[in-house]
Amino acid sequence: MRPFTRRAVLQGTAALGGSVLLARTPFAGTDLPILRAAPALAQLAPTGFPETPVWAYATDSFGTVPGPEIRVRAGERVRYRLQNDLPQATAVHWHGIRIENGMDGAAPLTQAPVLPGDSFEYDFIAPDPGTYWYHSHNRSTEQVARGLAGPLIVEDRDPWLGELGAATRELVLVLDDWLLGDAAAIVEGRWDDLHAAAHGGRMGNTVTVNGMAYPDLRIRPGERVRLRIINAATDRIMPLALPDLSASVIALDGHPIAPRAVETLVLGPAQRADVVIDGRMDGEARASLLLDPGNGTWVEIAAFVHQGDPVATPSADVRPLPAWGTLPAPDLSEPQRETLLMDGGAMRGMQSARYHGDTLDFRDLAANGMVWAFNGVAHGMDEPMFRAELGRTVHMQMTNRSRFPHAIHLHGHHFTIQSQSGSANTAGDVRDTVLVGADETVEIAFVADNPGVWMIHCHMLSHQKSGMMGWFEVA
Repeated sequence: MRPFTRRAVLQGTAALGGSVLLARTPFAGTDLPILRAAPALAQLAPTGFPETPVWAYATDSFGTVPGPEIRVRAGERVRYRLQNDLPQATAVHWHGIRIENGMDGAAPLTQAPVLPGDSFEYDFIAPDPGTYWYHSHNRSTEQVARGLAGPLIVEDRDPWLGELGAATRELVLVLDDWLLGDAAAIVEGRWDDLHAAAHGGRMGNTVTVNGMAYPDLRIRPGERVRLRIINAATDRIMPLALPDLSASVIALDGHPIAPRAVETLVLGPAQRADVVIDGRMDGEARASLLLDPGNGTWVEIAAFVHQGDPVATPSADVRPLPAWGTLPAPDLSEPQRETLLMDGGAMRGMQSARYHGDTLDFRDLAANGMVWAFNGVAHGMDEPMFRAELGRTVHMQMTNRSRFPHAIHLHGHHFTIQSQSGSANTAGDVRDTVLVGADETVEIAFVADNPGVWMIHCHMLSHQKSGMMGWFEVA
């Protein structure tokens, strides 16, 4: 591993502290708790710099960036009334939850956007344990970049914490990426930046962990801890490392995997990983969470500070998480075969694509803000990409013919990675978002067991906005 420097800023000097929503009169007249989206001020830059205007979620008069943690047990209901106190319409997507279609929050496909001053009631069952998150799904390129995201944790049905080989406690780590300019303000006027969209997306210059710049996270020597890591960035892929902590991954995108030791871990936007670490027992007081910002140099974005009496490191191997038991296995004997071809972007481009029913050349596509396409269609929301009967196994071959990676997310379903899976994937893993590298092909399979209309899009949100979005129907 290459040497690293202690920085949370990738090309700047700002750092994120907690934010506080402006005080509001409590909402009355409903039996649902409130999830309010509203302007806020956050100390994104170090002390002494101005506060930064952001948008944030709150469940009471005060909120934070990231939004408040929502935690339920598998099989329990999530019930909130979204109150929109923003100057724009918005909606909430509960990312990774195999949810009722009308609760998915993918405006305008599954619901109308919630207008300023209006509200919408979300009420659904979270069927599967795991690490999830919630975020805006209307004008999300802007709204997520302004701070509208938070963790959603669904606890295991069966005991795991404290069992032999398991962790004794857990930490939720929400990683985010901010683009800050003069006076520590979020850079405005670049939500439609086609140059950024045609490349890797709108990259920030400040990385935070739980709304803080390189926080100190306290653990005891030898303590086994479960980290729930969420990449909430709009576009940044995050290669991560946890040296000196004997890290093992036990779940990806909420779904358990057989524990496997890792030195490095790559999380695309919207991906999550549950990682078990063991505190150091070599007398050193610190260990690091490292990020490669894209230049091959590891930088520290958080530190694990060892304090307190040592804990005897568990002699048992890392305990696997309980199996879901609710996800049907794909039947690959005669699946419905679908293809997803990704084209566009800088340094390769595309000659033409369909947009709102017309075939346009690349110049005209760009004039309409489109530089990417799925299967030759840019922003393919006019008709479904495919239809599948309820219970049918779908095998999809995803081929990336561009020069940039893409994080492809299917709403309402988890899928199994098949063979020929690319450098960032392992066959047999179950995910809801898959990272497909440049000139790579990834094959996935899933049972279309959730009726409704479901989005499929790149979770590099700049790529989504500029063409990489579509939908499929299960009926």
